[in-house]
Amino acid sequence: MRRTLAITAALGLATGALTLATGGSAHAARTTAAVHPAAATTSTCSTARLPLPDPTCTPGAFNPAVTQATIHSTICVSGWTATVRPPTSYTNTLKAQGIIDYGYADTNLSDYEEDHFIPLELGGAPRDPRNLWPEPYSGMLTAHSKDGVETKLKNAVCAGTVTLAAARSAMQTDWTTAEQVLGLG
Repeated sequence: MRRTLAITAALGLATGALTLATGGSAHAARTTAAVHPAAATTSTCSTARLPLPDPTCTPGAFNPAVTQATIHSTICVSGWTATVRPPTSYTNTLKAQGIIDYGYADTNLSDYEEDHFIPLELGGAPRDPRNLWPEPYSGMLTAHSKDGVETKLKNAVCAGTVTLAAARSAMQTDWTTAEQVLGLG
């Protein structure tokens, strides 16, 4: 119980800081426990679409600095994602709450990647909770599988064979079929 309260308090602080920093509001499903500690024991997100996240909890979000016009000064620059990737001190708090929100039986943080649904490689929002979720490392299609798709799509966008909008849409619809939909697989 003490650990849950500590995680809840940390998430509340992180959410408050995020809300102030962005001038907006964080996604309700990821902040329910911060406002209502008793809600921390109830899952609010579905695992029915795995390996995809629940779109009501994790719809994805874009980095406004990344557009088709800016790709050659952002995502197509080697090492650029490292400049926007949030620290694990931020993502681990979200991961812990996300494991609760998704109702995963396995609560070991190291069994999940707090993944960007719209990848940083395609201009996904780095710190927006709507774009982050605890993606399992177990199963047939995992966080490791998704990494290869992200790289292939980014390379196609940077080569000019696929638009940024098309790559983002394919990832957001279903990353497991994105390469085929875009004619890359």
